[in-house]
Amino acid sequence: MAVIASEPEVQQPSESKAKSGMVSALMLPALLAVAWAFALSGSAPPGAVAGEATAMSSLRWILYFTGFVFLFSSVMHSVFAKSTAASIGWKTNGFQYEIAAVSVGLGAACLYAIYNGIEAMVTVSLPIVSFLFLAGVNHLIEIVRKKNYAPNNTLILVWDFGVPISIVALLISIGTF
Repeated sequence: MAVIASEPEVQQPSESKAKSGMVSALMLPALLAVAWAFALSGSAPPGAVAGEATAMSSLRWILYFTGFVFLFSSVMHSVFAKSTAASIGWKTNGFQYEIAAVSVGLGAACLYAIYNGIEAMVTVSLPIVSFLFLAGVNHLIEIVRKKNYAPNNTLILVWDFGVPISIVALLISIGTF
């Protein structure tokens, strides 16, 4: 008698888990929108200097929110590693703890930079732009090769590409690039 192998059954998330996954996936795009809302509102960001250019204030707002997102990401990728990995469509592994470690450094560096001038902001922008852009490329590869359409693997692309584009555009408008 021949044994026919069948595909393992994929367990679908419950409706409440699917909704909470979608809500969490929308958080980063929403935070980017909030950062830009603050930047465009003309309100003074943390670390602002009287009379500074609008682009400089906008850069401070983007880095301010980016810093807090990186610090929060560190907690999510370490303390809540299993649920975070599952929400992205991954399995927990040691690499996730490395993401948590680098996120602490980038988050703290963002918050330091907004109070310490354009040189510090350019310096922290280089690893942020490269890290987020390449993370976005990795998420795109996951979508194409593995058909990973998990909300936290797809909607994060708004953050992964939106933040680097915002930072580079602002640095160009300030005249540093």
